[in-house]
Amino acid sequence: MNEDYLWDKSGAPDPEIQQLEEILGTLRYQPKPLRLAPRRNYVALLAIAATVAVALLTGGLWLLLPKQEASIPSVAYVTPAVRIPIENLPLFPSPPASPKRHPRVLAKHNDQEAVAAKQQLMFALRLASEKLNDAYRRTQTPTQIKNQHRAG
Repeated sequence: MNEDYLWDKSGAPDPEIQQLEEILGTLRYQPKPLRLAPRRNYVALLAIAATVAVALLTGGLWLLLPKQEASIPSVAYVTPAVRIPIENLPLFPSPPASPKRHPRVLAKHNDQEAVAAKQQLMFALRLASEKLNDAYRRTQTPTQIKNQHRAG
């Protein structure tokens, strides 16, 4: 075997080495020209730009749309039509009419009970509203502590 042939292909070739060169010839190094500027993949850049554009458009629309706030009124103002003294209201309604009464008397009696119940309910609502208004006013005004002195 000639070792010069292995290094610089000078001298007589060995038939076994020539056979190996033919078999492994497909795997031989094939030089390619040097590319200094690689091709860019613009698909990723376009996807990022589209995502940013959609996010900005969505944010702009969200800011422009009117917002409906569900708020619960903190104060209920009720102006009573007629003030009814507490003494005139019955504390307990009269017992229900027996079904043996005549239907006209029964209907008249039920109407009176309904009016009395309505008056009691309206009075209770007015009283609760006044108490809530008073509590609201007390929480909204700054409290002043009177007669406060330095100790010591």
